[in-house]
Amino acid sequence: MIADIERNDILFGTRPIIEALKSGREIEKVLVQSGSRSPQIGELLGLARLHEVPIQTVPQEKLNRLTRKNHQGVVAFLSPVLYQKIESLIPILFDAGKLPFIIIMDKITDVRNFGAIARTAEAAGAHAILVPTRGSAMINADAVKTSAGALNRINLCREDNLKVTIDFLKASGLRIAAITEKADRELWDSDLTGPVALIMGSEENGISEAYLKMADTHLKLPMLGTIESLNVSVAAGIACYEIVRQRR
Repeated sequence: MIADIERNDILFGTRPIIEALKSGREIEKVLVQSGSRSPQIGELLGLARLHEVPIQTVPQEKLNRLTRKNHQGVVAFLSPVLYQKIESLIPILFDAGKLPFIIIMDKITDVRNFGAIARTAEAAGAHAILVPTRGSAMINADAVKTSAGALNRINLCREDNLKVTIDFLKASGLRIAAITEKADRELWDSDLTGPVALIMGSEENGISEAYLKMADTHLKLPMLGTIESLNVSVAAGIACYEIVRQRR
């Protein structure tokens, strides 16, 4: 069923989306109709990849549910937040005499968990949240609301290749700490007073094996009851405030 009122958080049609991408407008995701092929679609997809905007192929019916108008086989979701480049942000933090404190979210797709982590991270003084281009929660009005507006106050970085980005963070002097129940060491037994990036994984699959191998340390929260794990937003909150405690 199509809503009676057209949404104001989407663009549709090849030319408007191409112009939005060229102008640097923040776009959360581009949906392209299955089988769509034209020079304009090719140009649009090239620009989306250049700007590291996620692209998803969907059936025509999905696009028809988003808008009644002639979408020409493509719809883009506008982002309610501005993205920063982590490569630019880290030197700025060091130059300002700050010890970078970054949260890396690995395939956390639940919007409510994403928003809750952002809210806690901002309250704990984290400098940025880093997410992959693909496989992350879409930053929409619901995410901003769940974060209590924190997503408009904390730096948000979206990177196409997290492996390359983690290598950059390590080379910049940040310690990469993976929060995982597979760890042998407890959170408070590690020195987190220096520049640090915490990796938080999805509740379904945890942290990707590749990122676990890249981490400098693996840390866990002790589970003293019969429950084996915590909600990822709760675990992130505990980890963030352990950093706050150690740095005071």
